[in-house]
Amino acid sequence: MNDLSSDSLSLDSQLCFKLYAASRAVIRGYKPMLEQLGLTYPQYLVMLVLWEWHDTAPAQPTVKALGERLLLDSGTLTPLLKRLEQMALVQRCRSALDEREVHLSLSPVGVALRAEVLPIRTRLLCDSGVDLIHLDALRDGLDRLLARLGAL
Repeated sequence: MNDLSSDSLSLDSQLCFKLYAASRAVIRGYKPMLEQLGLTYPQYLVMLVLWEWHDTAPAQPTVKALGERLLLDSGTLTPLLKRLEQMALVQRCRSALDEREVHLSLSPVGVALRAEVLPIRTRLLCDSGVDLIHLDALRDGLDRLLARLGAL
């Protein structure tokens, strides 16, 4: 006897589908804001980390560290970083101690872009009409889920 009900296999009961659909909706919401800045969503994520690092630099601001922070591999990051460098937002340089390491920093243009993001992002949150307390609770729950799944 199978103890899974047919309802447990319905699309709407799948957490993975809800996460996927929510992620796509959020990215779609960000798209107009990011187009104003000339960024894609993955490029925006890279910039968020580099803005964090600009305020509080890690010991090694490398492509590897960025990949660990964003849960992305270097094959995905390299084209993103090359494009951001072409846009004069990011600077990449090889480590003098280990040429395999590529260190990252923001250019002055990349630093200045942060000031443009803040008001647009605030408007996005306000226009969405979503309760910020609910969003904080959801983010915290997702942090716990990611931590549990990362432990597998």
